[in-house]
Amino acid sequence: MSLLPQVLRSLPHDGWLLFIARSARMFAYGFLAVVLALYLDRIGISAKGIGLLLTLTLVGDTAISLWLTTVADRFGRKKMLVVGAGLMLLAGGVFAATTNYPLLVLAATVGVISPSGNEVGPFLPIEQASLTQLVGNKERTGVFAWYSLAGSVASAVGAIFGGGLAQGLINAGWSPVASYRLLLVVYAGVGALLWVLFRRLTPAAESPRDESAPAAAPSFLAARLGLHRSFHLVLKMSGLFALDAFGGGFIPQSIMAYWFYLRFGVEPGLLGSIFFVANLLAAVSALAAARVAARIGLIRTMVFTHLPSNILLILVPLMPNLPLAIAVLLLRFSISQMDVPTRQSYTMAVVSPDELSAAAGITGVARTTGAAISPIFTGIFLANAALWNVPFFLAGGLKIIYDLSLYRSLQAVKPPEE
Repeated sequence: MSLLPQVLRSLPHDGWLLFIARSARMFAYGFLAVVLALYLDRIGISAKGIGLLLTLTLVGDTAISLWLTTVADRFGRKKMLVVGAGLMLLAGGVFAATTNYPLLVLAATVGVISPSGNEVGPFLPIEQASLTQLVGNKERTGVFAWYSLAGSVASAVGAIFGGGLAQGLINAGWSPVASYRLLLVVYAGVGALLWVLFRRLTPAAESPRDESAPAAAPSFLAARLGLHRSFHLVLKMSGLFALDAFGGGFIPQSIMAYWFYLRFGVEPGLLGSIFFVANLLAAVSALAAARVAARIGLIRTMVFTHLPSNILLILVPLMPNLPLAIAVLLLRFSISQMDVPTRQSYTMAVVSPDELSAAAGITGVARTTGAAISPIFTGIFLANAALWNVPFFLAGGLKIIYDLSLYRSLQAVKPPEE
């Protein structure tokens, strides 16, 4: 008997390629989040400079993602994924090759690089669109949960790999800068691997042609964004998701790792272990999300699990010592990601088949845009020891507002399976 869960047994060739690409990419994002801020600090960039660079990184990723995802259904999902892989290779290569701040800003803006350990660039929206048409409505949330699990486990392994390798090289006599730079070379190598994987996708991953006319002619803006029937709903979701990401952007994983370093003097090896466990807990929660959603619905699952996780986020900096801070952080991670596969599945369920890439891309860009604004303020807070805890409070508070607004605005819009 196969050890694979039922929902994955019928996944076609293209689906498995997308799962492998997701895992490889999140592995790279995981180890980069542990060392990126430390690397920038070691090469002489100030806390404010780090915050600005991270903001510009996300701004660039936003623009690239919007461009590639809104044309993917028309010009080819495979082509856009290959372009994204090339931009990831470019960013990692430049970060490894130079410490020149303007060049780093240029590479961060044009290329694809993740300062948070989370998805950036065009990959996730286009992959979600392809997976949605490769599976049925009943299997969609389950496939997205396993897809999220694959990413979380890979990110966890990447975190412990990055922290452990950097610490091991430092203990062996390497300078911190040299050890962190090696990881940037590995990051660029993962970009090259993605390029190879995406080249193997078949036409089954491409967008189907919807020959039926939309209920009304799309506006100029909607047409430019690749939308028609779902334009207003996508805008509403985008606004809500942007608020959530704006809150989360105050304390992305790389900044959280930096905060533990500033507050408690935690070394890279322990940082890697902390976020390894955290991402494993997040992975398990993603699987649980599919079962919960089958009972209470996608929107309720998103809200009822996200609210307590945000309260725990606010409590992390209030802990008096390192063990308690780690414990609360891990408890928070154990439920914080249950909204991810449910949010992704919901977005794909309520739009037309030929709007999938565009809808996923626009809502994803909204999240990236929200997240891009916050780090510049976080850099200011981290430059003053008296304000180190403020990012946690802002993040948790804004995310709670998002949860309440989401429930009020979208609870009446049901996906087909509900």
